[in-house]
Amino acid sequence: HVQLVESGGGSVQAGGSLRLSCAASGFASGENCMGWFRQAPGKEREGVATIFLGEDGLTFYTNVARGRFIIAQDTAKNTVFLQMNSLKPEDTAMYYCAAADTRFGPGVCLTSRMFDLFQYRGQGTQVTVS
Repeated sequence: HVQLVESGGGSVQAGGSLRLSCAASGFASGENCMGWFRQAPGKEREGVATIFLGEDGLTFYTNVARGRFIIAQDTAKNTVFLQMNSLKPEDTAMYYCAAADTRFGPGVCLTSRMFDLFQYRGQGTQVTVS
């Protein structure tokens, strides 16, 4: 059973940065797909980024993240990070870490479709930009 624990949210002024962390446990093997999505009150869930864990750590970004956010891995610790730069008030949301098991390879993991396929998610961490 996969468990995800997020940390690193908080409040920041526009233009600032935050780094979110997600520690994963319970994977059957080392090659898995993880990612981040967000949801603001009254709005639909929005995908942010995905990463295919492994030697290369291949990544995918949606338009909301591309050029400002970086998703990265620490494979030794089974941890995924989301470095968020140049934050805007519209980035305010609850951010969730998500994960899937090895059924999904990079051909699916690194697409927006993956946000509908993640099987596990964390409790969420609030990001507020003012």
